[in-house]
Amino acid sequence: MTAESDSRHVSTADVAVVGAGPAGLFAAYYAGLRGLRVAVLDSLPHPGGQVSALYPEKQIYDIPALPGVLGRELIANLMDQVRPFTPEWLLGHTAVTLNRTAAGGGWVIGTDHGGDVRCGAVVITGGVGSFTPRRLPVAGPYENRGVVHHLERLEDHRDEDVVIVGGGDSAVDWALALEPLARSVTLVHRTDRFRAQAHGVELLHRSRVEVITGAQVTACHGGPHLTAVDITPLGGAGPLRRPARTLVTALGFTARLGPLAQWGMALSGNRILVGTDMQTDVPGVFAAGDIATYPGRVPLIAVGFGEAATAVNNAVAVVRPELGSDPGHSSDNPPQTAGASRLAA
Repeated sequence: MTAESDSRHVSTADVAVVGAGPAGLFAAYYAGLRGLRVAVLDSLPHPGGQVSALYPEKQIYDIPALPGVLGRELIANLMDQVRPFTPEWLLGHTAVTLNRTAAGGGWVIGTDHGGDVRCGAVVITGGVGSFTPRRLPVAGPYENRGVVHHLERLEDHRDEDVVIVGGGDSAVDWALALEPLARSVTLVHRTDRFRAQAHGVELLHRSRVEVITGAQVTACHGGPHLTAVDITPLGGAGPLRRPARTLVTALGFTARLGPLAQWGMALSGNRILVGTDMQTDVPGVFAAGDIATYPGRVPLIAVGFGEAATAVNNAVAVVRPELGSDPGHSSDNPPQTAGASRLAA
């Protein structure tokens, strides 16, 4: 980090939220609730982070007071919640550099669009790194021709034959969601031990989904588009062939911090180390959500919401010391009248 030296200017805010996923949207809302001006940056061209990009049709079950909610509905609700506070949206803008202002009392975030966001404090929830799917080598020739890594619209797969590879929550949730729509659903996992939540696995085994464990997909077949896959037991028996218009390789994603790695904060792998106030070792820079880490952290969206509120309220004490970090009761500070959000192209 170096002192800012030129006069580029995109926006001015009390708090800049880097990342427009669930934690970032809730951070923007809470900053607005505390009366702060907010700018939200994200390298993706739409709000919602990985939920919108990868899991819009997945049911999410760990949000308090919501027995289940689709990913896209959760993001829509968060957008409705933050809208009255009219944050400035810089979507499709990657935060590249972080420098002290010339006066030393705040920060300047330089973006890949060549502009600056000047702010008193920064709350990082994502939005600058990248996540790439772990791929199945034998499926490579059919990438985007039947092989996908997530499902954007369940309805697109009505009356199709679908094979899903994986043993985590995404694989199990998609199998259960597709069961009433698809002609057939087959889930393939290398072991009989699933990483998914036990309740989901129980529902899976009670469903009509064909579950093949101790096996792997060893070949793909078709013309221009995928039509079938071979599934070979690890014990050495001959392959089983199953029809497949779509093969979902739900094998997880590899995260990278991107430019954040050069911002001078202490890291643990691909995560930013924070204290109990969600502040990094750089004063005035906070982190929340899955990009942040500390001993005992649990990677849940609900946890990210709490961390976002903690980060913002401690950021308030930095940029508006007279307000302090105690938010009081939200019932004493209802949202303002909704206005039009400012959107940067």
